[in-house]
Amino acid sequence: MDKRSVFKSWWLPTAFAAPQLLLIFLFFYWPAVSVVKWAFTLEPPFGGAAEFVGWANFVEVFADPLYWSSVTVSLIFAFCGASVAILIGLVLALAVDRELPGSDLFRFVYILPFAIAGPAAGMAFRFILSPERGLLAPLNALYPDFWNPAKYSAHALILVIIIFIWKWAGYTFIFLLAGLQSVPRSLLEAASMDGSGPIRRAIDIQVPLLAPTLFFLLVTMMTEGFVGSDTFGIVERTTGGGPNHGTEVMVLRIVNEAFQGLNYSGASAQSIVLIGLIMIFTFIQFRFIEKRVHYK
Repeated sequence: MDKRSVFKSWWLPTAFAAPQLLLIFLFFYWPAVSVVKWAFTLEPPFGGAAEFVGWANFVEVFADPLYWSSVTVSLIFAFCGASVAILIGLVLALAVDRELPGSDLFRFVYILPFAIAGPAAGMAFRFILSPERGLLAPLNALYPDFWNPAKYSAHALILVIIIFIWKWAGYTFIFLLAGLQSVPRSLLEAASMDGSGPIRRAIDIQVPLLAPTLFFLLVTMMTEGFVGSDTFGIVERTTGGGPNHGTEVMVLRIVNEAFQGLNYSGASAQSIVLIGLIMIFTFIQFRFIEKRVHYK
């Protein structure tokens, strides 16, 4: 039986843990407490005494129709981006897992987009899908305004979702490929000998065994779609929340409210509501979806 290592003095483990504890306090607990405090006070933008206003900041936020528009946009962005990225990652992982000639090259190509920063991807797709000079420009020449993200909010929302999917499909591909490689090859060989094709083997054997990985990706991708740095970077660099607030996701609205409008109290209230929404969706996922996940 292994003996447990014990420090002979209290100051040595404290010294080792102090830098990490200091970072956690400075970058997690202190901001979190400040956000809660600001949400219930009227915080002056240039310093001074804060006035306690109770729930007034939340009442003001909920009375703003543009805020509810940002909630709707965030829900569409998170659900569509997460589900399609997972689906594409699953298809790519199933294809590469067959180890056909050139599979190693395709693994590198599929993972590469995830290494690109969200704002850089947004800037690139602004040119790739530009209505004047992009890939859809010939269709716009035949059918004016067939694709115009600068004019139509629905087109702009589709654009930022496409960029998010393009970048994060590689992330889901990594986990799903790792999960597929843990599936016993004997099961696939037995199914193949029974006459099952690749699609039937994927539906009946591989995908059910990937349930824990799919559930993990669902929770992770939904959270990233709501509050991820790439979500903010893609939308801010590509559309800036426009046109007509059509792509103004909640995280972008919070940043603009705080650093452009200098409304720290309103931004803090919106942050707490956003955290509450994430907690609700995470609870729903663990409460109802995890029941269908089998870990053994």
